[in-house]
Amino acid sequence: MNLNIYLSGEIHTDWRQKIMDGCARDEFTFSSAVTNHEASDAAGDLLGNEDKSFWRDHKSAKVNAIRTRSLIEKCDIAIIRFGDQYKQWNAAFDAGYCAAKGKPYITLHSEDIIHPLKEVDAAAYAWATSPEQVAEILSYIISDSSM
Repeated sequence: MNLNIYLSGEIHTDWRQKIMDGCARDEFTFSSAVTNHEASDAAGDLLGNEDKSFWRDHKSAKVNAIRTRSLIEKCDIAIIRFGDQYKQWNAAFDAGYCAAKGKPYITLHSEDIIHPLKEVDAAAYAWATSPEQVAEILSYIISDSSM
């Protein structure tokens, strides 16, 4: 069984790498949004410069959405990471998109932000507090525990 895993959310730590390192790589294909913050912010610049930051952000969000929505559509499971330092509104949007599409997702965040994420967690199939827990869940999913 080969599962496509989409990794969404916080870009300032190595949580993605920890999950990939903790999984049998031949059993999973991983994808992600653009994790280079500057490149993501500038995606709309490909369509021309803007005087107002709103329109620059608007165009970049649309260009980035092409990648994000395509990868979510193709994934079997999404991992949605909410970090402690920044508010990841895009991750919350991705979680909502997964829920609307019926894509199973696992949230990954610390206990101190349970309350603000209660609706996001309610639609998740699991909540983990560490990348290692996520890797264990993914490994369990592909294991043949019936034997």
